[in-house]
Amino acid sequence: MNIVDYLSTIPLFEGLPREQLEALSRITVTVALNKGQIIFSEGDEGKGFYVVLKGRIKIYKLSPDGKEQTLHIFGKGEPFGEVPVFAGKHFPANAEALEKSKVLFFPRDALIKLIEKNPSLALNMLAILARRLREFTVKIEHLSLKEVPSRLAAYILYLSDREDGSSQVKLDITKGQLASLLGTIPETLSRIFAKMSKQGLIEVLGPNIKILSRSALEELVEYGGWL
Repeated sequence: MNIVDYLSTIPLFEGLPREQLEALSRITVTVALNKGQIIFSEGDEGKGFYVVLKGRIKIYKLSPDGKEQTLHIFGKGEPFGEVPVFAGKHFPANAEALEKSKVLFFPRDALIKLIEKNPSLALNMLAILARRLREFTVKIEHLSLKEVPSRLAAYILYLSDREDGSSQVKLDITKGQLASLLGTIPETLSRIFAKMSKQGLIEVLGPNIKILSRSALEELVEYGGWL
């Protein structure tokens, strides 16, 4: 798949005419990343944003004492780092390649010039940013108001919804990374997985999870509490 065809599959640019996609392709830079490579650090100037071409990218913050909190893990086709680009500010978090990856880099100055000529570009991006804001709102609610079992149930349902409601899902990150994403520790996460399995909510085999009772998971998300 060439770069123009690939751009047409990214929700950020969905529905754009081919000439606009071709204009975008001319300003993009493909960046190859090794596992563990830092893409940008908190406080760096937002000189452009990225879209994942291959691999997975972790967005995280570090507390003053060095504790890491994972905010997002992005995969193929997902944009990241776009907010400070449009605000003309610095990146509010760190980005790191979880595995060998490739990303597309969109330089801010060149992108702004394209948007000035093609306002429809901005409309698509606003829709993506609005969705991202909703995701952050839900995440903050879960981290501040929900117990860890509710957060895990919500994540399992998220994976299912991403696969059109499938009862068979697969964790695409390690349990350690998932624990960080949910604001807990691996030992606690393992205990909750075990309790969910014992109570017949899910069946776990390595990274594969079979949802046995979607309604029970939804109830756990809605009403919270420990198992």
